[in-house]
Amino acid sequence: MSAGGQRLDGKVAVITGAGRGQGAVEARLFAEAGARVVITDVREEEGRSVAAELGDAAVFVRHDVTEAAGWATVTETAVESFGRLDILVNNAALWRTAPVDTETEENFALLLRVNLLGAFLGIKAVVPALRTAGGGSIVNISSTAGLKGLPQHAAYGASKFGLRGLTRSAAIDLAGDRIRVNSVHPGMIDTPMVASVLGPERREQEYPRVPLRRIGQPDEVAELVRFLASDASAYITGAEFAVDGGLTT
Repeated sequence: MSAGGQRLDGKVAVITGAGRGQGAVEARLFAEAGARVVITDVREEEGRSVAAELGDAAVFVRHDVTEAAGWATVTETAVESFGRLDILVNNAALWRTAPVDTETEENFALLLRVNLLGAFLGIKAVVPALRTAGGGSIVNISSTAGLKGLPQHAAYGASKFGLRGLTRSAAIDLAGDRIRVNSVHPGMIDTPMVASVLGPERREQEYPRVPLRRIGQPDEVAELVRFLASDASAYITGAEFAVDGGLTT
């Protein structure tokens, strides 16, 4: 498939958690492919910086994905700024680990709210605008922890398995509106969120449990997200894509 088939000219996307890391890379790649992007994040300074870098192709909205009112503002901003909405990338997430017997109720509930409820609220918020546009694409960023059980991932894994199930159900519910819903399941990716856990030497490490023996790069996930957002994937919905170096093979 040529890169030309993955152009996003004339399309408008909302990408959550796009102030840094994987979301920021997705925003840059979308803009390069011709899209206009609404960048949302709770990190206002970082989000505004990415939007400024992209110039007229982007606007920033400070946004807590767990609040329905904030989602209404994001959707309205997309339509008012760019005239339509075609794509939602539910990228915002929290990653915290603990054994199930020491996990707290508060942390479990927080991860479910951010990683699962946030995506649900986003889907509900954007559907009317996507219907008006004649269809669209929703890409939910799950995790390998949403494909297999991992130690010390009870809360995070539950949220990401839930996002996988939400994706499949939403894909069926929205297919008649030509709205496609797919999930992407990254493994260990070189982002600030991962760095906070693994430390600064993460790039140089070898990862013996990963068949490709290395950590992934954000652009390797972003390229797949762009494909799923583009018309090149027009006959794909309800599907799950691992980007994990073969970890879940």
